[in-house]
Amino acid sequence: MENKLYFGDNLDIMREYVPDESVDLVYLDPPFNSQAQYNVLFEHPDSTKRGAQAGAFVDAWSWGEESELSMAEVMSHGGVIARMLDALRSALGQSDLMAYLAMMTPRLIEMRRVLKTTGTLYLHCDPTASHYLKVLLDSAFTPHSFRNEIVWRRSPSKGLSSKRLPTNHDLILAYTKGSSPVWNDSALFLPYDESQLPEKVSEKYSHEDRDGRRYQLTSLINPNSNRPNLTYEFLGVTRVWRWTKERMQKAYEAGIVVQTAPGRVPRMKRYLDEQRGLPLGDVWTDIAPLNSQSQERVGYPTQKPRQLLDRIIAASSDEGSVILDPFCGCGTTIESAQCLGRQWIGIDIAIHAIKVIESRLKERLEKPVEYRIEGIPRDYESAVKLAERDKYQFQWWANYLFNPHALREQKKGADRGVDGEMFFPNGPGRPWGRMLTSVKGGATVGPAMVRDFRGTMEREGAELGLFICLQSPTRAMTREAAAAGLSPTVHEGLPRLQIVSIREWFEGNVPKLPPLEHLPTAAFASNKRRRPAKGKRPDPQQPEFKYTFSNEKDVAIHLNPVMVSEAKARQVG
Repeated sequence: MENKLYFGDNLDIMREYVPDESVDLVYLDPPFNSQAQYNVLFEHPDSTKRGAQAGAFVDAWSWGEESELSMAEVMSHGGVIARMLDALRSALGQSDLMAYLAMMTPRLIEMRRVLKTTGTLYLHCDPTASHYLKVLLDSAFTPHSFRNEIVWRRSPSKGLSSKRLPTNHDLILAYTKGSSPVWNDSALFLPYDESQLPEKVSEKYSHEDRDGRRYQLTSLINPNSNRPNLTYEFLGVTRVWRWTKERMQKAYEAGIVVQTAPGRVPRMKRYLDEQRGLPLGDVWTDIAPLNSQSQERVGYPTQKPRQLLDRIIAASSDEGSVILDPFCGCGTTIESAQCLGRQWIGIDIAIHAIKVIESRLKERLEKPVEYRIEGIPRDYESAVKLAERDKYQFQWWANYLFNPHALREQKKGADRGVDGEMFFPNGPGRPWGRMLTSVKGGATVGPAMVRDFRGTMEREGAELGLFICLQSPTRAMTREAAAAGLSPTVHEGLPRLQIVSIREWFEGNVPKLPPLEHLPTAAFASNKRRRPAKGKRPDPQQPEFKYTFSNEKDVAIHLNPVMVSEAKARQVG
């Protein structure tokens, strides 16, 4: 099977591309607004009370047409899970929480379908909705399929809780499809830390070799007393031994078998560092969350430590198994599966997540990873479909055409006319220039929109601007852009405002961008007061594209060399 990364709705993708019983392990960490007040989730949606939520599924948490359609679909299939979802709606009404459960239910059904009979599903959630999700999982699988509720302590306890205990843990619900799932218990032991041994372990392993290795002395006597072939004298003691005499002699010569005094029964050294370690329970306190300085961090707000996924994947799958993460986010599951020798399928509805994973696989792993990306527009027609389906994701995709390394996700809301922001070297006096983008995915675009964007550029003091739209611009739009004049940069002849047509982009017509290689060395050596601080935005209210442009040829080729070469061939022809 080929590793695959899908951009799109996981419900559609699982139904169309993932066959029955083809996946060995499913791990999902579905988005949820854990920071919202608990009681608000049980009320009718009120935008004045709701905090920031993951952009891709914000609509799924407000009861509306999508919730009704999900509910109707589940009810039409009937069964235990339909009755349970109906009962939950009777209790919760048209609340945010019920919208979330209606969104999750058909997806849980699909995950069970694609899971092998030897497979396991791990659902990562928090106490806000874990009990409701468990009821749905009991219905989608069976109550007998439930294996564990794992408690992961994701942060230390906080001392500033005046009204209730602090919430510092997540829950991971584990369900199996069949009665004989893959289970590697060797992955569920913690290595001993000899500086912090439990009291009982320290008492058992109370001896030390000359080299400092801890050990205990254990019996060599066979529990079966009727073993004539193992009954012999050794070091003056006759017993029914566990080993043959030859093996006993070799172990004695190696120092493994010892006799503490003449006439005493010989015993075996059992070394602490050769044991499996401390067995894990269902409360995991040994895996720390990612801190702000962690090298593993990729800037994703809900990123989980890879150690957590390593443990789950190692415990419930074998090498070569297929791992599915239908909400793959920043790709921790994918990286873990790749490093542990598993195959993987990742799905996410956010173009930002796909780009983060692409960068992560390229930058964090030593060897190139072979995989295929599906769902990202590769031609004009698929770009139009994306714009019709999700204008927010179209906006992200369009911005990524000009800076595929951007890693910051921008927020929905009042963007003040700015959809993207990038910086570029701009000479010794003002070493960093600023370019803004405005993305329009609708069919109706006119000169007034271009004029408004000109005003935004002037208000923000930006040197360059890209107005990105689907269709070729009208003459009126072109005149409006031309009226902005040339850009006040060290790069002579650059229009200050350019209109980028996605249709023309796929034909090989790309905008003129500041060429890095033409900058004098002095551009980087003088006053740098405008250079954005490393890792920080110059303006926290605006999204930032962290890297600078290369020239137009490099941008296009880096994005999609096949597409560009085909476009150039058409132009030459």
